[in-house]
Amino acid sequence: MAAHPTEHPHVVVHPPALDGSRRVTEGDETLGVATHVDDVSEILRLADLYVTDVAASDLIDWQGGGPDDWPGLSEHHDSP
Repeated sequence: MAAHPTEHPHVVVHPPALDGSRRVTEGDETLGVATHVDDVSEILRLADLYVTDVAASDLIDWQGGGPDDWPGLSEHHDSP
């Protein structure tokens, strides 16, 4: 009998693509593509995976850089 997945999913934020975006997967399933750490939170929320602090969570495997590594992408600016 195969073991059931644990309560804790294995989420991977992949290394940045050439445009700086990062694919977010759980197992073999692609959950979405993030261009900012806030996108990772939203992608996980939409997948019913509620992680309060994606930067500090040990449920997320940040590959090719941490939550602050988004090369090639400018910061989100709220001011004009």
